[in-house]
Amino acid sequence: MAKVELKQPIVDEIKTKVDGVATVVAVDYRGISVELDTKLRKNLREAGCEYKVYKNTLMKRAFEGSDFAQLDDILAGPTAIAISKEDATAPIRIINDIMKEAKEVEFKAAVVEGKLYDAEGVKALAAIPSREVLISKLLGSLQSPITNLARVLKQIAEKDGEAAPAEEAPAEA
Repeated sequence: MAKVELKQPIVDEIKTKVDGVATVVAVDYRGISVELDTKLRKNLREAGCEYKVYKNTLMKRAFEGSDFAQLDDILAGPTAIAISKEDATAPIRIINDIMKEAKEVEFKAAVVEGKLYDAEGVKALAAIPSREVLISKLLGSLQSPITNLARVLKQIAEKDGEAAPAEEAPAEA
């Protein structure tokens, strides 16, 4: 059996995993402790993301013809990829949190919704809150004026109730 035939199932696995995903983040994971690596994998899994180490040549072959082929230039040395189907920034935020504890881990690049981001761009994306946080902030800001209006109207109604009865309309002559 030829080497290519042995590697083809892995290439197909990678293609299947990245098909239709929102984000692929490439990370240099050298020097991460087993404890932090386990924590990283657990956090990514809980967020619905996948994290795996593949050979660079197999990833390049799997990415051919897709948006993720933009990552070819950075696929050198130890590379792990984090994949997310739904929340485009989830793997970036989670890896960024681990990077605070594991200084050795570094972003290489990412393709997010078809656009390539270098390491600095990925760090900027890490600062973006999750979709749920953004929605809750939006709802809070939409709800705040309505709540304030209701409070003011209630105070006006209470004030009018304490004051003398409303003026009667002048009688028509």
